[in-house]
Amino acid sequence: MSETPPQAQGGPLAGLRFIELVGLGPAPFCAMLLADMGAEVVRVHPRKASSDIPFINTRFDVLARGRRSIGVDLKKPEGRDLLLALVTQADGLIEGFRPGVMERLGLGPDACLERNKRLVYARVTGWGREGPLSARAGHDINYVALTGLLAAIGEADRPPSVPLNLLGDFGGGGLLLAFGIVCALLVVRETGKGQVVDTAMTDGAALLGAMIYGLKAGGGWHNARRANLLDGGAHFYGTYACADGKAIAVGAIEGKFYAILLQRLGLDPAEFAQADQRAWPKLREKLAAVFAEKPRDEWAELFADCDACVSPVLDLDEALAHPANEERGTFLHIEGVPQPAPAPRFSATAPPPPRPPSRPGADTEAVLAEWGVGADALERLRRSEAI
Repeated sequence: MSETPPQAQGGPLAGLRFIELVGLGPAPFCAMLLADMGAEVVRVHPRKASSDIPFINTRFDVLARGRRSIGVDLKKPEGRDLLLALVTQADGLIEGFRPGVMERLGLGPDACLERNKRLVYARVTGWGREGPLSARAGHDINYVALTGLLAAIGEADRPPSVPLNLLGDFGGGGLLLAFGIVCALLVVRETGKGQVVDTAMTDGAALLGAMIYGLKAGGGWHNARRANLLDGGAHFYGTYACADGKAIAVGAIEGKFYAILLQRLGLDPAEFAQADQRAWPKLREKLAAVFAEKPRDEWAELFADCDACVSPVLDLDEALAHPANEERGTFLHIEGVPQPAPAPRFSATAPPPPRPPSRPGADTEAVLAEWGVGADALERLRRSEAI
């Protein structure tokens, strides 16, 4: 059993209880966001949890922070009945399985909402719960590929770049799932009725591209990569290699910032017309030659005190030590593991620091006792090997 006590009360979601059916990617990210804000989130692991993915179920599993874990065999009738009993006390349930899995377990929305009419039943899939792809496997890159956005990222003369698994898993999936949960909770507060929050990573990733689709419809964006304002096509918005092989990021979109950029670089504005889109490729070549003359940190120092919108491109280690991040507390360490701090921040209801991840099943008996499962019932669950 875990020696770590329950998380202290505090944060804007304090007092809310959620059940998280453990999965990968968007669902645990959503649950982490809720726990970061003070909600009590109990992770339901399989009774004998295992994973072939490195660092899952260890102290390095940052997405698992802030929650306790119970081990339950949901394929056993006793395990299913236990979860339904816990649902009666929960504000929400989070699951990220393929369509039909929860229904086959007898734990679909109908069964859970019958037990608790105020429940927010939150689910996330890749392709959506209906449609020709709903039963197909996929990952972030597959979902983003169908939104049109993946085709817009990368070099003009190469296949699209892989943008980490941020657009589908975390932005379009977990973040929107958490947003949907909070929206549904506001409805519960007004009406007393829960509902299903259905999040698809394809829908969410497409939504993140709302501005790009607007620009495309208005003629301000082209399908060709590196031909647009925000995809590296503009010489004043992109990254440049420096003399030491590191990179600098330039984002001088506004005219007043662009003027400062040219002034600090000692360049003639007459030769660097910002609005002449036909000249962007040649001007990019000229800026590339300039930035290649000095190492990254010299350029960073040159622009540190002005609004040219120039920043050093830091690696993951450098970001932890950057003075701006250190002063603001953008990152924190939990049991020696560096990780991003909870966000956003609240002036009156700041949540406590996140707890480290619990081992699968480490808190089963303590959590169940707190959620009203008596000693006799616990013994029956043990004997049936449901927990």
